[in-house]
Amino acid sequence: MKTPASCERRSVRRTFRACLKKLRMERGQALIELAVSVPVLAMLLFGSLEIAKVIYASVEVSDAALAGVQYGTRNPITAGDPSGIQNAAAADAPDLALTTNSSLACTCSDGSGSTCQPTDCPYSNIETVLTVQTQSTVDPLIHLPGLPDTFTVRGQAIQKVLQ
Repeated sequence: MKTPASCERRSVRRTFRACLKKLRMERGQALIELAVSVPVLAMLLFGSLEIAKVIYASVEVSDAALAGVQYGTRNPITAGDPSGIQNAAAADAPDLALTTNSSLACTCSDGSGSTCQPTDCPYSNIETVLTVQTQSTVDPLIHLPGLPDTFTVRGQAIQKVLQ
């Protein structure tokens, strides 16, 4: 048995009206979802950028310590040149305000201790080790809640001085 065409039209109209009514009731839902999610996503984005900036500075500070120790371990004269070590470290990280410290330590090649005096190791050689420590403070562009106001990053490199 066939249904009259007017009945089919009514059911289509009812379905269309029901869909329109449902859309009218949910009209503001997307706006509310957007208003809640945009600040959360923005905080995640800016937090990620700040952490990336700190990680980049940390790598740069570590590389600066390595540059300083490479300069200082060329020979015993450069090992005793703290200003040259500091300049080498600063040249490797020109966009950071670095604090650089260097120190020398001596041991005998047989494993006994030494005070870096030539008479300390009568039966072995003196081995000089240079340690360079660098440090810098990173100030984020945007201070986000839950993150510190400044980050201190440190680098260290240790290497034997060539004799």
